[in-house]
Amino acid sequence: MYDLHTHTTMSDGELLPTELVRRAAVLGYSTVAITDHADASNIYGLIKAVNAIKKSANLFGVNLLAGVEITHVPPEEIGELAKEAKKNGADIVIVHGETVVEPVAPGTNLAACTSDYVDILAHPGLISGEEAIEARRHNVALEITSRGGHNRTNGHVLKSAMKSGCRIVVNSDTHGPSDLLTGNARKMVAMGAGMTSDEADNILSDNNLDEIIEL
Repeated sequence: MYDLHTHTTMSDGELLPTELVRRAAVLGYSTVAITDHADASNIYGLIKAVNAIKKSANLFGVNLLAGVEITHVPPEEIGELAKEAKKNGADIVIVHGETVVEPVAPGTNLAACTSDYVDILAHPGLISGEEAIEARRHNVALEITSRGGHNRTNGHVLKSAMKSGCRIVVNSDTHGPSDLLTGNARKMVAMGAGMTSDEADNILSDNNLDEIIEL
């Protein structure tokens, strides 16, 4: 199993990074990304901190990815900040999309979808067809999420992704221990968004990640 969108005490999460990894390992996860909220003020420190515990994660049998979630940054700055993150050791870059429950700046989805340094657009709300096509062109995956509020538009996001042919990931957006999903819960999120059982199994597999990130 994988989860590419989690938060720790380094932003607004409840768990230390190593505890999050341990809890994920017990649930059966093989790949986890720690992607705390980032802007220009903290992005370098977040990447360095996660890279520092990769050995610990490996001892628990987890491939830990150092990531960031670029959050509430002006759209004009997203591309350059994503580039800087990758340049400075980030394995994965997520952008906090235009969820319907937060005042994300218009243009954020498009900026993320047109960047060659962004891997995932998280909870993109009522993403447009144009944005989804750009996501496919730039290999940006769209997220189906279990996070309350953000998940209101999962059905729309899935339809947009399938119509445009872009990649899809299912993440928890974990902030606390109870947010981490069991295998069955992950599948229910995927099928609840509109996937068939076979589609869910394919998207929930580590095999789905090959063209999104380097494992």
